[in-house]
Amino acid sequence: MTNIDFTDGVSITLIESAGNNGMTTLEMLYHISGEFAIRWMTAVLTCTPFFILFGVNNLFVRQAMGIATAIWSFLHFIIFLVAEGFLETFAQVNYVAGFIAVLILIPLFFTSNRKSMKKLKMNWKKLQSLSYAAIFLSLLHVALLEKTWLIYAVIVGIGFLIRLPLVKDKIIKFRINRRRLNAL
Repeated sequence: MTNIDFTDGVSITLIESAGNNGMTTLEMLYHISGEFAIRWMTAVLTCTPFFILFGVNNLFVRQAMGIATAIWSFLHFIIFLVAEGFLETFAQVNYVAGFIAVLILIPLFFTSNRKSMKKLKMNWKKLQSLSYAAIFLSLLHVALLEKTWLIYAVIVGIGFLIRLPLVKDKIIKFRINRRRLNAL
């Protein structure tokens, strides 16, 4: 809940204890932004399995989703800092895991563009593979917080199974053969 005061210009303040389940407004904001961050991260990591399964790939969509992941993660961390303070970041293992995940996202965010791809060449893909560590740390972060993390872990886990060379090759071969049969 907010309070808007027009007596000395415009002043907007958040009213504490206005949230659900006894949470303050700031606590609700950082929980919501965290949910969006993990959802976007899960979605962006399903792009490759989606390509393997259906043969549809759009790098621009993947880049936009990765940027959205980073922005929601940064927003989540900034709101957490405002609500709890920087030192709280190191108070619990789950906070440290989330902090490291945010740190990993910084170079990924700044290199999610065509110019960086051309400049870094093969190293770009290696750098972007750090997203796997970020999702692992993010899942650890939410699992330790005892939030609804299981659905994200299942989706990411299935995505990683589909990426395994043995599974991936069989799926792609099946998809290509099916397309050939449909063309006849």
